[in-house]
Amino acid sequence: MAVRIRPVKYSYTNVKDEPGAAYRILSHLSGLGVNLLAFTAVPTGPTRAQLALFPENDGKLTAAARQAGLALDGPHRALLVQGNDELGALAGVHQRLFEAGVDVYASSGVTYGRGSFGYVVYVREDQFDRAAGALWV
Repeated sequence: MAVRIRPVKYSYTNVKDEPGAAYRILSHLSGLGVNLLAFTAVPTGPTRAQLALFPENDGKLTAAARQAGLALDGPHRALLVQGNDELGALAGVHQRLFEAGVDVYASSGVTYGRGSFGYVVYVREDQFDRAAGALWV
């Protein structure tokens, strides 16, 4: 696999930052058959955290969250980049976005450790179509 870039939807929820908060939500969602393509958790204050959920099937996430009484904000759009881990792989993605005048306002990635990586790119909604076009999505 060279580099695969595709649009994904995500929703987020804000939770009290305490031991087991993410576990409770993730285990509930998986128990209802929600498969996640990506997940992030970031602090939003001294006692709060924001969990971003990138489902394979947005409808399943919405239904599961409703059943659990979990308030979601979304869906929003992002870009999921997956590919071979090689020197400069992310620079090439950012170069194409820069040349298209797209502002990347957040991103998160990780290498698999066996030659591949995953990377989530957040762009402003009004720039999403331009970003997708620049990356040939």
